[in-house]
Amino acid sequence: MMVRGAIVFLLMTVLFCFDTTAVAAEPTHRDVEYARVGERRLLLDLYLPIASNESVSATPLIVWIHGGAWRSGSKDSVPVASFVEHGFAIASIGYRLSPEAKFPAQIHDIKAAIRFLRHFAATYSLDAQRFVVAGASAGGHLAALVGVSGGNSQLEGELGAYRNSSSDVQAIVSFYGASNLQSILSQSTEFGLTVREPALQLLLGGQPNEQTELARLASPVEHIDASDPPLWLIHGDADPQMPFAQSEEFAQSYKSHSLPVEFTNVRGGKHGGAEFFIGERLSSLAKELRDSL
Repeated sequence: MMVRGAIVFLLMTVLFCFDTTAVAAEPTHRDVEYARVGERRLLLDLYLPIASNESVSATPLIVWIHGGAWRSGSKDSVPVASFVEHGFAIASIGYRLSPEAKFPAQIHDIKAAIRFLRHFAATYSLDAQRFVVAGASAGGHLAALVGVSGGNSQLEGELGAYRNSSSDVQAIVSFYGASNLQSILSQSTEFGLTVREPALQLLLGGQPNEQTELARLASPVEHIDASDPPLWLIHGDADPQMPFAQSEEFAQSYKSHSLPVEFTNVRGGKHGGAEFFIGERLSSLAKELRDSL
């Protein structure tokens, strides 16, 4: 039993971190402090495109949220680093993980980072009107929730010194992320439950049927309205731990509100892997994003 338990633990660890294996080149600015919680420094890394010799123009920004079941991972994982080659800046956000702080701390952190980046947009030559929030797995869920919850005081938080700046974004990209914590367990496979239940226990302080209001607050589908930005969803239809139905549900909710949504089904795709971040896919996505902003 001990051997079997060790094998299951190892497998779960690999799956949790599968989307966090790609590491970008060195950031232009590392460990930029965007806020504090007591003495705890909240940091981000900023990757800037190389400026042309002719002019330096404000660049659109990808706010990248790493995955890791809400309880692991780090800002060092940036599998979309090639967006820099397409004229985007990337801010990879470090945020409090669930063993340290329960939801909605993660959203408060990310929104504080966006406010910081918008306040200092001119300093870093960023276009404050062209911010995209993106993430993978748990990061995809957090990115989606940030994107559709503009103006929600419970999720905005009061972190940081730049609360007069907006945390709104102009587009959302979710790679195999959750969209509805109220339905996720009923959609999960048996193996998916072994992954999702302990992760939700840490994030919410209980299961969704126990923390009903918190699960609702944490569900992007519950916040959709006509003002929400365009949405891109990328999900594998053979995902063993994040139900494909989560992205289907999100896409349908967007369509029901007559909002723009693009849904890419990675045929046979599991939970992360190179096929989600191949150059051709990211190049096409970068062009679509730029055209939409």
